[in-house]
Amino acid sequence: MGLGSTAKKIQTLSDRAEAMYKQVKKLQQRITGLEEEMDETHTTVTRMDHQLTEQRALLLAIADEQGLDGEQILADAAIDEAERDGTTEADDGPAAAEDGATDATAE
Repeated sequence: MGLGSTAKKIQTLSDRAEAMYKQVKKLQQRITGLEEEMDETHTTVTRMDHQLTEQRALLLAIADEQGLDGEQILADAAIDEAERDGTTEADDGPAAAEDGATDATAE
């Protein structure tokens, strides 16, 4: 009777090991798939970055041809964007300071 119980435990353990092995294989396949997708994404981003560089050069050449300072236009646009981003952060700042003051007085 003890032998039958041991055989049943070994069979249960074997079934669990097999199920875990299948899960590990599936996980391995998923990781391999993700690595392939990552490589494809990297290739796409690299290609798009190259195309963007070419487009920027073309637009700067067109601006120069039209008598415009393309670099200055880009610099002004970057400043405007930074100011917009700074305004958003500045709006968050005083509220956070007020909350801090409220917390300090509550103690």
